[in-house]
Amino acid sequence: MFETRTEIEMLDALLAGSRTRATAHLRAIVTAEKALDAAGTIAALTGMRIVALATVTARCEPRISAADGHFLHGRWVFGTDRAAAKATNLAARPAASASYTEGETVGVWTHGHVTTLNPANGPDDPTWPEVLAHLTRYYGGSPYEWGEIVYYRLEPTWMIAYTSDE
Repeated sequence: MFETRTEIEMLDALLAGSRTRATAHLRAIVTAEKALDAAGTIAALTGMRIVALATVTARCEPRISAADGHFLHGRWVFGTDRAAAKATNLAARPAASASYTEGETVGVWTHGHVTTLNPANGPDDPTWPEVLAHLTRYYGGSPYEWGEIVYYRLEPTWMIAYTSDE
């Protein structure tokens, strides 16, 4: 667990507020009994999770691809090659959505905007050294060994987390 008490409180507020703003249809599926709080969400997202990441092209067409998602400090962190289509899309239009599901057991859906943790030009995000250390431990080597890799943090404006367990 990487989250501080403040980050857990902020995540709880985001999850509760997002559920309140959700449609009646979604609230009927993600009932109060099945909605995960921050602690449950963090527990469900421990380790690397493959997320479906949605971006938008210049012609406003949606694009979806898979990414290694790491849930750190209550936020998704993911990377890709700087030449990848998703990197091009995110550089021009930072709005993104991420979806993680485990069959019918767990679902976490997030909408927001990305910030670049290690931009090609300009200073790195102050959290980048900690994120890089985590990634290096997880993968057994630095992501910089793979080529021109860029990492993002998805700053959520809306997030719902669900479990089929009551």
